[in-house]
Amino acid sequence: MWNIVLLLPSLLAVLQTTTAEKNGIDIYSLTVESRVSSRFAHTIVTSRVVNRADAAREATFQVELPRKAFITNFSISFSVVIDGVTYPGVVKGKAEAQKQYSAAVGRGESAGLVKTTGRQTEQFEVSVNVAPGSKITFELIYQELLQRRLGMYELLLKVRPQQLVKHLQMDIYIFEPQGISILETESTFMTQELANALTTSQNKTKAHIRFKPTLSQQQKSQNEQDTVLDGDFIVRYDVNRSVSGGSIQIEQGYFVHHFAPEDLPTMSKNVLFVIDKSGSMSGRKIQQTREALVKILKDLSPHDQFNLIVFSGEASQWEQSLVQATEENLNRAVKYASKIHAQGGTNINNAVLLAVEMLDRSNQAELLPSKSVSLIILLTDGEPTADLGETNPTIIQNNVQEAINGRYSLFCLGFGFDVNYLFLEKLALDNGGLARRIYEDSDSELQLQDFYHEVANPLLLSVAFEYPSNAVEDVTQYKFQHHFKGSEMVVAGKLRDQGPDVLVAKVSGQMHMQNVTFQTEASVAQQEKEFQSPKYIFHNFMERLWALLTIQQQLEQRISASGAKLEALEAQVLNLSLKYNFVTPLTHMVVTKPEGQEQSQVAEKPVEVDDGVRRLLLAGSRLQPSLARMLDLPSLESTTPEESPSPGHPQVPTIILPLPGPSVDQLCVDILHSEKPMKLFVDPSQGLEVTGKYENTGFSWIEVTIQKPHLQVHATPERLVVTRGRKTLNTGGRRHCSPCCLALKMTMDQMGLLQLSGPDKVTIGLLSLDDPQRGLMLLLNDTQHFSNNVKGELGRFYRDITWDPPIEPDNTKRTVRVQGVDYPATRAQVELRERVPRNRDFLLDGEDIEL
Repeated sequence: MWNIVLLLPSLLAVLQTTTAEKNGIDIYSLTVESRVSSRFAHTIVTSRVVNRADAAREATFQVELPRKAFITNFSISFSVVIDGVTYPGVVKGKAEAQKQYSAAVGRGESAGLVKTTGRQTEQFEVSVNVAPGSKITFELIYQELLQRRLGMYELLLKVRPQQLVKHLQMDIYIFEPQGISILETESTFMTQELANALTTSQNKTKAHIRFKPTLSQQQKSQNEQDTVLDGDFIVRYDVNRSVSGGSIQIEQGYFVHHFAPEDLPTMSKNVLFVIDKSGSMSGRKIQQTREALVKILKDLSPHDQFNLIVFSGEASQWEQSLVQATEENLNRAVKYASKIHAQGGTNINNAVLLAVEMLDRSNQAELLPSKSVSLIILLTDGEPTADLGETNPTIIQNNVQEAINGRYSLFCLGFGFDVNYLFLEKLALDNGGLARRIYEDSDSELQLQDFYHEVANPLLLSVAFEYPSNAVEDVTQYKFQHHFKGSEMVVAGKLRDQGPDVLVAKVSGQMHMQNVTFQTEASVAQQEKEFQSPKYIFHNFMERLWALLTIQQQLEQRISASGAKLEALEAQVLNLSLKYNFVTPLTHMVVTKPEGQEQSQVAEKPVEVDDGVRRLLLAGSRLQPSLARMLDLPSLESTTPEESPSPGHPQVPTIILPLPGPSVDQLCVDILHSEKPMKLFVDPSQGLEVTGKYENTGFSWIEVTIQKPHLQVHATPERLVVTRGRKTLNTGGRRHCSPCCLALKMTMDQMGLLQLSGPDKVTIGLLSLDDPQRGLMLLLNDTQHFSNNVKGELGRFYRDITWDPPIEPDNTKRTVRVQGVDYPATRAQVELRERVPRNRDFLLDGEDIEL
């Protein structure tokens, strides 16, 4: 039978970069201009290409942006002979932007913008067709607030033209009213020839770096046409600081207050290193962790206290309490750390709670120095999976936040891309710390050490900024839990009309032995005059800096928010993003030609997700009778086992999700191959957790755990293991199963469809497909019983999912929004057939089972 399905493109795709050698596209000019004023960077990347081939060719524009940068504009200029026209980008709300984009695509216009995330960057990429002899200009503008790390501000520019470029030029202009104290450049591709193309000029407050290599300087060798330019170009600098450690700059009615006191004694710290040694950390991960830990331990100050907790399925501590960082204790700890080996599960809950308990005991015994800083540093590469520990991320987050109660700071380091980074990020932000992803690479050991050095020297606790109420309004975050040496706190805000002529700011905090207050003053008129320097700097930036910082902080708050607070934060982010033309996780930028012409692009801010779902099908599928009854669908008309789907059409997907609401019946999901098990559904309110491992075309196993009554079902295509309490049934044969308790019913029909159901519970269906190589199929019913707290790879489709109306006049175009992320959808006809199993042994067939 033919069925209507809605096809969604891959959530992550890759476009191939073109080169002149391959298709005649020549990049004849590539320029980068970055203007930095008071740590706020405004960067313009311009690429000009020409098609020298005798037929239309595809040109690709690709830029890697700093991850905290926001795109503010993107335009494409087309030049044919003497005609030239520019199509600028417009930032809109995601639904409106997607509607415009989908309408253009529906008219047959090409589209090709792809977003990916990297270690420090996000990739912006777009491809367009270029007529023979025609030229095209791409221009991308983005803005960012430079962060101070380890005593330096860093501007990172990726240089990867992938071909020789006749006119290649980079100009970086820096203006810092405080004065530039140090300036340096670094490059991963610099040669002696290229060094001659780099010039730097500097005076007290300004600097100009220019990099303009010739064609011969770009060549790998005289006989090669390949470019040597492939890597990072980094500018680092710092500024002069006053005794107060702060400076205030004012422009066009907005101010920014930078605060980074340096000449303060380092506070003593109490550090608990919580190290994951589960089986997934085996090999290079645990080796690099051991090596980094050994070096970090040697960097501890004699005034510090520390301890080590290692965990897999269970957590164990090196010493019973924190110990002083004496030479003897450090040597013993180094020997212990060098022998850590990986094995077992991942019991994050117990490990972190053990660290909190250890700090609590020391605090109660008055063993922690007064005004010292207590830090918990967690390193893990996976999700909580231990059999005997808590595995629900939400419960773990609540447990840890309740235990810490604002007294200590938790920093979470996620090793690799398999880690549940969103879980770690919320865990850290809820407890006064931050999360950082450690990338699996040859320098993972250095990444770990660098992070530690960022928090190794605490200078202040409980830092608060104070301004006169008659002087400022709309101030960004003004309270900070701690300040570390080499970093900087930044507060921005709007000056009130008719405010005082001098802005006075006070910053208070706790030092090692005393409370301290710093005061900074700034003349409004004098500061306004500072930024009237023509041409050299990017003007009117202070207001945009305030907006950018506000949006970034609200996006962080959004991670831990829910309900009305979440809605309010998202509304504020959306309004500011639209007002200041920023591409953020809640907005898109659309670049379209007038209707009837050929090009349409959409720019989206990538979101940090651990996402295994790659293709979705929306279907009112006609299935075999047993499946149809469970899903309230028409049954599949009679087919024989020998029949197979038509070439090019998929069989019934291995996951079918009935969705709430009237706009959609079923969502059928395909998942990419996964090396690790995935949390498919986690719903604390239902007491339900579904985990599975997906391989090839189906699940190699699925495990369903229900808390009340406690029941666990572990299914493979050949075997079913049912555990209730301490009783286990392990069978390779099949017997019929009737209700196992009043609150939960487990049944299996003659087709082998196992169902777990109960009053007010979501019904879970498992089916071993006719071909064991295809694995297991997962089905659901009664999904209205999912709570608003449901999570997981598939659970997220039951929270905040909406479908935009069909785009007229083409009713096949739709947009689905899943937890704030939009995806374009196209309705198409696909033949879905499922071969009915015959002559098979059933998993459970015959007598009742009592567990």
